[in-house]
Amino acid sequence: QVRLVDSGGGLVQAGGSLRLSCETSGRASNVFIFGWFRQRPGKEREFVAYITRSLGTTVYSDSVKGRFSISRDNVKIAAYLQMNSLKPEDTAVYYCAAGFGGTSNSSPASYDYWGQGTQVTVSS
Repeated sequence: QVRLVDSGGGLVQAGGSLRLSCETSGRASNVFIFGWFRQRPGKEREFVAYITRSLGTTVYSDSVKGRFSISRDNVKIAAYLQMNSLKPEDTAVYYCAAGFGGTSNSSPASYDYWGQGTQVTVSS
């Protein structure tokens, strides 16, 4: 079992920055990929970014490309999401996810473990 704890959310003004963290415990050494997803009120959970542990390959959604940066720490087996130039439409609960890789790493179905979520609110 792998347990994820995501943190770092908060209230920030438009144009500001936040850094989310995803810490693991349990049998995390076999995790192949970390992802970040978000869920806005009344919307389905949507892909934000993912990173592979081995090569550090990253993929971003078009809505955050150039503003957000995902990274990982292979010693701590942790992941991070640096969010810059935040917009009110970035307001959502952000979830960290971890898995062993699937056919579509931008799909929630490819992830086996999830954090509890951290609220990000961007005021205009």
